[in-house]
Amino acid sequence: MNDPIEMESLVGEHVLDACDLFADDIKASWGDSFEHCELIRFRLDGKVYTGIESPDDGYRSSLRGLYVSDDAMKNVFPPVRVLAKMKGAETYQTNDTLQLIDMVTGKIVLEVGTDNTDDYYPWFVGCFFPDCMATNATTSQ
Repeated sequence: MNDPIEMESLVGEHVLDACDLFADDIKASWGDSFEHCELIRFRLDGKVYTGIESPDDGYRSSLRGLYVSDDAMKNVFPPVRVLAKMKGAETYQTNDTLQLIDMVTGKIVLEVGTDNTDDYYPWFVGCFFPDCMATNATTSQ
């Protein structure tokens, strides 16, 4: 596996057209053990990124890293223009999370990273909200 990329390098406008959420057994940083953890894979501007939950966290959870990969995507949908930004600090927590916001609806479509980073119990974020995309928005009459 190559080195992780800096999430901040993705800040700006992109086209999102695929997202897969799944779990897999990932090799721990030390030894020969594998741990079951969550992954989120998405495609921006034709490039595939995979966010992997750290398998070394035990009962805590955080993003191990965001990696460029050559993996094929399964859940492909019509392209959506998104604005990528880093999630800001909230009242009681700081975050290291990238958000992809649909530029038509203004709603969060995807999040990847670690929330509550300054606390004893941080957590991995790998969320996809397809109902927030303009292509899936329902119109009210």
